[in-house]
Amino acid sequence: MRTIKKHDDRKNEILDVAEMLFYSKGFEQCTVNDILKEIGIAKGTFYHYFSSKEEALDAIVDRNIELIINRIKKVISNLDIEPVEKLMRVFLAMRIDDNMKSDMLDDLHKPDNALLHQKNLSHLIEAMAPVLVDVIDEGIEKNTWSCRYPLQYMQIFLAAALTLTDEGIFEVAADSQMITMAALIATLEKMLEVPEDSFLNSYLQNLDNQ
Repeated sequence: MRTIKKHDDRKNEILDVAEMLFYSKGFEQCTVNDILKEIGIAKGTFYHYFSSKEEALDAIVDRNIELIINRIKKVISNLDIEPVEKLMRVFLAMRIDDNMKSDMLDDLHKPDNALLHQKNLSHLIEAMAPVLVDVIDEGIEKNTWSCRYPLQYMQIFLAAALTLTDEGIFEVAADSQMITMAALIATLEKMLEVPEDSFLNSYLQNLDNQ
């Protein structure tokens, strides 16, 4: 008997399988037919939801980033913590690797998955920057810091942080990565015009609590 699934259930099933195949086979090597064969659906069913595997890829990336955004919004909505603490918690909450299994993270860094990797980073910056601006604006209102270009500074910081700490781009030892994070936090302090080391202790404390 043919199984009839609800619209969102079927769409998510396609995305789940496509994501698994994109990571394991490589996005360029994976075909729509591979996805159809794995799920056992007709080609028309796939194209009812997505016009191409590229569109399915965008949906996968956006779905993963939505999980991160939702996690960050919980931090931002907490009225009991001050802007500095909130900002440090947001940075820890935005790590994309927390949402991925280790084997999928390894697959993400394969050369065949360069497009998938790029989309994850670019979509995350695009989605995250406005959310961070909300925290920056809160700090400005409370005279915790000042910032001339909130959106642009957050885009620059995210681009640097997500790239320099990505082991698929830069292979660095753990101690070197900690130095990089300290340098990134120092850069953020300059962007927000606060005294040196204003953020570092809060970041390290939150890191220990992870």
